[in-house]
Amino acid sequence: MEFAFLLKGVLVGIVIAVPVGPVGVLCLRRTIFQGRLLGLLSGLGAATADLFFGVVAGFGLTVIQDWLLEYEDWLRLGGGVFLLWIGIAALRKRELREARSSRSGEDFAGAFLSTFLLTITNPITILAFLGVFAAVGFSGGEATLGNGAIMIAGVLAGSLLWWLGITFGAGLFRRRFTEEHLVWINRGSGVILTLSGIGLLVGLAWDRWIA
Repeated sequence: MEFAFLLKGVLVGIVIAVPVGPVGVLCLRRTIFQGRLLGLLSGLGAATADLFFGVVAGFGLTVIQDWLLEYEDWLRLGGGVFLLWIGIAALRKRELREARSSRSGEDFAGAFLSTFLLTITNPITILAFLGVFAAVGFSGGEATLGNGAIMIAGVLAGSLLWWLGITFGAGLFRRRFTEEHLVWINRGSGVILTLSGIGLLVGLAWDRWIA
């Protein structure tokens, strides 16, 4: 029974992590331009945020859930501005391959924290967790504290598996990209991140003041 809940948790973690959004683009971008380690740390930041949302949903921490949803607009505003800043910085970037020797502990911490905070700015993910948990049978009498802990461990494992696959897969092709390829990847990822930020801000303005 415990193993079944662990597998369900892994499935939930993958399902939540798989949709390709700005966080996925950011992880791919860092893997290609800055190496697997920074890409992996970026994925770990997103997986940790998913773990946080899973804990809130799985253990019924309604106080935290209600607080996050209450400040959803401010979180979306922060996420939109952050994406806009990252996207514009990417489009302005000229040195595409960064030297390994130039990296510092701040770069590693920044890679983790940036994707963690970016993922946290979308508290609606908690509702997605609630829906997926119900779909895999984590409800009623089976929703015990022990089963919840096993499920949450599986969520983290599933999310990490996804991000490991993404970063190592992208890392395999990293050295094969020519400078021309890197220029187009830089432009494309920069445009996607910028448009994602604009989309978040426009959507927030529409929901808040227009709709």
